Amino acid sequence: MPILEMQAYAKLNLSLDVLDRRSDGYHNMRMVMQTVSLCDDLRLETGTGEPLRMQSSLGFLPADEHNLAAAAALRLCEATGADCGGLSIQLDKRIPVCAGLAGGSADAAAVLRGLNSLLGLDLPPERLEEIGAAVGSDVPYCVRGGTVLAEGRGEVLTDLPPLPACSVVVCKPAFSVPTPELFARLDGVRIRRRPDTAGLTAALAAGDLAGVARRMYNVFEDALPTRRRGEIEAIKNTMIQQGALGACMSGTGSAVFGLFAGEAEAREACAVLAESWPSVFLARPVEKLV
Repeated sequence: MPILEMQAYAKLNLSLDVLDRRSDGYHNMRMVMQTVSLCDDLRLETGTGEPLRMQSSLGFLPADEHNLAAAAALRLCEATGADCGGLSIQLDKRIPVCAGLAGGSADAAAVLRGLNSLLGLDLPPERLEEIGAAVGSDVPYCVRGGTVLAEGRGEVLTDLPPLPACSVVVCKPAFSVPTPELFARLDGVRIRRRPDTAGLTAALAAGDLAGVARRMYNVFEDALPTRRRGEIEAIKNTMIQQGALGACMSGTGSAVFGLFAGEAEAREACAVLAESWPSVFLARPVEKLV
């Protein structure tokens, strides 16, 4: 039975701007996304002769088509007519859930890439992204990976120059904020500032890590409840005090990340952060996946 073991990589929002509301009820977005090495591990096995079986290291995650990894497998077979001959998906979660790191979308994207290989479908990346868009808004980006400008609902992708080499510290506080709640709050608050997306992309083109870090911003930070915003600011300030060139919340949170020029100071920052927030990870940028 063909087996493939692979990684599903987390994403960060180097910037996130929410624009106008669309006729379909969603908002138009403008985001600079970055893949990092923090990842989940997946094991795909085809030809099991049994119905789709989904297992996760986190017992509270759904083990059926409500899990994005399983949904992606079903959508791929539906869209292409492919037959897995029975499929088993085993998922070892390391990306924190409900953190703004696209963990579920990353798992779905990895399944699409993996089954494309295992089943010999030879689908081009654009087709995998198209199928992924029917699974979730972040899935097309997670199929592609790397440094990308994402617009529309997140499915309109433009490759950008890669983020310069650096160390990335990711810290997840104990709370999470439901995405629909934060979108609703955003409609009722005054946004203090907008990300300088043009300046950030220019800094990427120049290979200017400090310039990228200075321009990172996420408008969802303005919509957080006061106490939650205070904790996010505390994590960001700790990162800056420990030498981060810049720090920002990812997605709708609650994970915060900082960019560090050197690994030694990033490791020291991890140790300091872990004294107050136990979910701390050291990562690095990952380039385009397909």
